[in-house]
Amino acid sequence: MVISVTVIIVMATSVISFIGFSNQNLINELIFYPPAISERKQWYRFFTCGLIHADIAHLAFNMISFYYFGRFVESFFKSYFDAGALLYIVLYVSALAICLLPTYMKQKDNYQYRSLGASGAVSAIVFAGIFLSPLSGIRIFFIPIDIPGFVFGPLYLIISAYLSKRGAGNINHSAHFWGALYGIAFLIATSFALSEYDPVTTFIEQVKSYF
Repeated sequence: MVISVTVIIVMATSVISFIGFSNQNLINELIFYPPAISERKQWYRFFTCGLIHADIAHLAFNMISFYYFGRFVESFFKSYFDAGALLYIVLYVSALAICLLPTYMKQKDNYQYRSLGASGAVSAIVFAGIFLSPLSGIRIFFIPIDIPGFVFGPLYLIISAYLSKRGAGNINHSAHFWGALYGIAFLIATSFALSEYDPVTTFIEQVKSYF
């Protein structure tokens, strides 16, 4: 039986995160710490921070969201591209770094700033999935109402941008925002460059059919 890329990422992230829960030295080595990047050139932190999480709830939320959307997005890439699995990996891994670039530019001299978690890359996968299937319902927490993806997406981006500007809490809302936009941009760029699939027209037609 072939294990999907999505499952492999979930397993690897979960194992390393669980080890990190009781190993502060591992967290310190892998966490996104801008001064360590700007001064010691530890660029790997853009990627390794996605392998660790603050607690079980943080890990569970990210991996459940990723698993739910990742299977669909991975299946799309494998169906439409010759090297679909590789492209899917590139999307996830590159999103880990891309979503943090604005944060890095803002915090590179901030010795108090640290960030961890795969939220930015997960947002990239979630929004690629939303763009591919904008009519699919998304349920927020325990609210018993499914919100169409094309409605949820803009609301999520607006809220993330607002909270990022406010600097609310300890959550890196900027990574969520830029990860989401990167997921859509990567999907559109690779589709037009490497396949016959037109995600923009398909998205528009699906949304139009809703009304």
